[in-house]
Amino acid sequence: MWNGELLDLDAYLARVGFRVDPEADPATTLRGLHRAHLAAIPFENADIGAGVPIALDVPSLQDKMVRRRRGGYCYEQNLLFAAVLDRLGHEVTGLAARVVLGREGDVPRTHALLRVDRKWLVDVGFGGGGLLTPMPLAQGAFEQQGDWTFRLDRDDDGWRLQSLQGGTWVPLYDFTEDPTTPADFAVLNHYMSTSPKSPFVGRLLVQRTDERTRRAITGDVLTVATPDGGPEKRTLSPEELVTALRDDFGLELPTATG
Repeated sequence: MWNGELLDLDAYLARVGFRVDPEADPATTLRGLHRAHLAAIPFENADIGAGVPIALDVPSLQDKMVRRRRGGYCYEQNLLFAAVLDRLGHEVTGLAARVVLGREGDVPRTHALLRVDRKWLVDVGFGGGGLLTPMPLAQGAFEQQGDWTFRLDRDDDGWRLQSLQGGTWVPLYDFTEDPTTPADFAVLNHYMSTSPKSPFVGRLLVQRTDERTRRAITGDVLTVATPDGGPEKRTLSPEELVTALRDDFGLELPTATG
């Protein structure tokens, strides 16, 4: 389903700077690869703003994020990662989540994420400050990942991933384990990359999170946040924007406008 056979695995591993140890425990490899992917490939939506169609087939994803060293948003990131894990022999199931981020009410399922080997929540494509490494898919799972803390809870409606921010648990997204296929993601991707109602249309969004800091660009505003401190924001000039994209996110975008 995830077309791992179409992936140039060696090129991908070189892009993220990770070496697969055949003697390592699969969970250790999964964790290391997840973190390496996030460190190397930032979240970004510049093609959407430029009106470039977002292709989700493996050759296109690899050309963009591996060969051209670009980033991508959730569908691109997690479908590329699904192909990598499929190629490495993991069992991958696509899932769709409702992005909450403190909102309540009727929120649609628009975020792509993965269940791996039936026991891991895997997500390399959440632009709102998500996991650095896979999370055990278990009620009450609690993890410190760098300076960031996450909790996973379950009730009759499904799962909720939360992040500890400033001493408060902030809901990130809700999801169930109902499988979502690449065809389902293609429909969601079309809407989220073209609809005027999509949060990804009409403004530049870029993010990268490391062990201690989350850096994000929204339009021409750079935000730097930590788990304990309030975010610091600064408006960038066009020249500063190009520099920040290159130096903070490793991106040389065709257009770097907000």
